[in-house]
Amino acid sequence: MRAVNAASAIPPEQLRLSVAPMMDWTDTQCRVFHRLLAPHARLYTEMVHANAVIHGDRSHLLALDPVEHPVALQLGGSEPALLAQAARIGAEHGFDEINLNCGCPSDRVQAGRFGACLMREPALVADSVAAMIDACNVPVTVKCRLGVDDDEHYEVFRAFIDRIADAGCRMFVVHARNAWLKGLSPKENREIPPLRYEWAYQLKRERPDLAIIVNGGIATLDDATEHLQHADGAMLGRAAYHDPYLLHRLDVAWFGGELQTRSQLLRALRPHVEVQLARGVYLKHISRHLLGLFGGQRGGRAFRQVLSEGAHKPGADWSLVEQALAVTEAFSEVPSSARADAALRLCSGQA
Repeated sequence: MRAVNAASAIPPEQLRLSVAPMMDWTDTQCRVFHRLLAPHARLYTEMVHANAVIHGDRSHLLALDPVEHPVALQLGGSEPALLAQAARIGAEHGFDEINLNCGCPSDRVQAGRFGACLMREPALVADSVAAMIDACNVPVTVKCRLGVDDDEHYEVFRAFIDRIADAGCRMFVVHARNAWLKGLSPKENREIPPLRYEWAYQLKRERPDLAIIVNGGIATLDDATEHLQHADGAMLGRAAYHDPYLLHRLDVAWFGGELQTRSQLLRALRPHVEVQLARGVYLKHISRHLLGLFGGQRGGRAFRQVLSEGAHKPGADWSLVEQALAVTEAFSEVPSSARADAALRLCSGQA
């Protein structure tokens, strides 16, 4: 077995709760919001291709606010030398972990021979991981599926993990379903292939020295908590984005602290928003990550409507967020028969 880099050990408490890397979603503005909701969660960037890190606009691609830590950079790619170079750059930019994507099933990654395609090339993944470990001084981890297409044998999945572990990787995020490379869209690949959490659980039992994080289909506090009985942590994806308050509930339930209201949490984001606005960031780039905060609550639709319709307008600032909160809060403060009228008056500035 290859010697593991000295920085590879991630504290167990940082593994318990994490938010998945999600393309077009988990940018720095999203991660700052998630950090406020869940102070103990481990956060991940969107997947960034190694070539983009090396040759692209790093100020944008590797944007990182100090409050985000601990935060991992997820890389895509299949060339060990390029992945090593990108890993070194990511570590130098302050990321706490470099994660290799071996699970994305999109056409683009298939054409580029990375993402889920790498599940069929364990030797290449092992070489990539070894090169990345040699190149940087932070943990190098892997996010993978159970297999691709008709891979139905647990032993094949375990052999993939063992090969990568022998290269020095000690932590794996397992999206507990196969990736179907033909016939399904990326969205369908998150929903149609059946979940098999038991493979991740069995892997943890058989390889207790590895950190195993379960991902896929986790939508409730009870779902996430159940995984802690069998693995080192639970990683939330779409549920954390569409229902961000779930992150806060999990953080309080698992780590302690006082449960805050949605309004309290959002108002705590104001200093960050105003700093970003002063730097020239448009409100719409921040507010789009806030739309799910009142999901399923009275006034949630009005909250989304106010932000969605106003955030793109020139000069939109924190006052729009307060307007959205006022509309939402009015739904719980007035009799149901008057809520619609009150919301309309607040939206039009008459209240």
